[in-house]
Amino acid sequence: MVSWIIQVAMVVLSVFISGSHGKRNKVLYCSACKAIVDELNYSISKVDPKKTINVGSFRLNPDGSMEDKRVPLARSETHLSELLDGVCNSMSDYALYVDPDTQQKEYRRFAPRVNGAAGDFPDFTNFQFDGPEASNDLKFACETVVEELEDEIISAYSQDEQGNIHEELCNRLSDYCNDSSHTNEEL
Repeated sequence: MVSWIIQVAMVVLSVFISGSHGKRNKVLYCSACKAIVDELNYSISKVDPKKTINVGSFRLNPDGSMEDKRVPLARSETHLSELLDGVCNSMSDYALYVDPDTQQKEYRRFAPRVNGAAGDFPDFTNFQFDGPEASNDLKFACETVVEELEDEIISAYSQDEQGNIHEELCNRLSDYCNDSSHTNEEL
C-alpha cells in the first residue's frame, strides 16, 4: 500500500515538473501570430480581386436547377487553407529584433518581398541573427499557432474584409499577445 502511494506521488510530481517546463515563450508565439497575419495579408493582396470561386453544395434543386454561389478567391476557405499550408515556410525571413529605445524583443521580417522596392531593406543593426535554430523555433511556433487556430484564422479572414485581424487572432482568441508590451505593435 505504501509503495502504491509513493508511486502515485511520483507520477503527480513528475506531471507538475514537466508542466512547468512547458511554458511558452511569449515573444516567440506573439511574433509568430503577427507574422502569420502579415504573411496572409500579403498573400491575399497579391490575388486578383476579380477572381472568384464556386462554393456551396452543388446539389440540384427539385426543379433541376442548381444554385451557383461565387465568392472572391482571395478570401475563400479553399484559398485560405492553401495559404495556411505554406505560411510557415517564410519564417526564415524573420529574425529577433531588439528595439534600441525600449529593449523590447520581437521577431520581425528582415528580408524584402520578392517584388518589393529597393528601399525595403531594414537597418540590420538591431536584428539578432542566431543561426538556423532561431528560425526553426519561429517556424515551430508558427506551425503550432496554425494548428491551434486554423479554423479561427479561416473564419476571421473569410468574414472580415478590412478589420483588425491581428487584434482579433493574436489578442482576443489566442491570448498570445495579450501582454501590454505586444498589443499595438506592427511588424
